[in-house]
Amino acid sequence: MNPDLLRGNLDLILLTLLEPRPLYGFAIIQTARERTQGYFEFKEGSLYPALHRLEAEGLLAAQPGEVGRNGKPRKYYAITDRGRQVLEAKRQEFSAFTGAVARLGRSGA
Repeated sequence: MNPDLLRGNLDLILLTLLEPRPLYGFAIIQTARERTQGYFEFKEGSLYPALHRLEAEGLLAAQPGEVGRNGKPRKYYAITDRGRQVLEAKRQEFSAFTGAVARLGRSGA
């Protein structure tokens, strides 16, 4: 996968993953991998800065959760109402973009 495509759509991807329910970091990585049959392979070094940025922007809220196997409490990330609004706008934007790209491929001549 082209990393530029991931970077340009990371907010859309993360907000979509967190739309159904809050998840902690490793669960986000696993869910993305499972749902995309391995297409998205997030690395912790890029995932957590993105989650923290989305939290700072008010699109996600961190919540304490269960304790992991290592004895440390897990931080769950939940989409906020503002995050849902932004997600809808990003979905519309992405749909318009992919539609325009698809139209480019149609033969007009």
